[in-house]
Amino acid sequence: MNAPINGIDVEAFQQFSDTVEKNPDNAGAKFSVHTEWKGQTRTVATVKSYELLGETHERNFTIEADEPHELLGKNTAPNPQELLMAALNACLTVGYAAVAAKMGVTVRSLEIETTGELDLRGFLGLDENINPGYDEVHYKVNIDADGTDEQIEEIHQAVMRISPNYSNFAKPIRMVPNLVIVR
Repeated sequence: MNAPINGIDVEAFQQFSDTVEKNPDNAGAKFSVHTEWKGQTRTVATVKSYELLGETHERNFTIEADEPHELLGKNTAPNPQELLMAALNACLTVGYAAVAAKMGVTVRSLEIETTGELDLRGFLGLDENINPGYDEVHYKVNIDADGTDEQIEEIHQAVMRISPNYSNFAKPIRMVPNLVIVR
């Protein structure tokens, strides 16, 4: 067995990839989050399980969100926009570490900083012609790795091709709402 690179067991990663490739009809990964409003601008989300390759795997995590005082919250947790960017950064980070490991490149340090600006007139419903979301998001990757500049650029391009959250940001997602009115 080879030593892990960037904390990634490359052999196990390749075996997992081979399993997915051999089972395209069962290649799904399904995630879900249940969120409850806790008053004012505070929510608590619960992650209980996910499905991978047709099997359910138990989890037990909570994720809190709140708005800062200036946006009518109590500032007890990151707000939804900060969590959204954190999710993007976390997904990208996994991609950089895994792709680099697969290429035999050791990452010594990796930091990602993401910024985006919302026009609050859209969010507040003051102008229906203004997007309530981001028109663009900027992110900067600072990476120190033992690969060549060409290898690091190849890793960067691969991450932008394969990262689920990069794709979620870069392409529209079809949203399928279901409203249940409880009385």
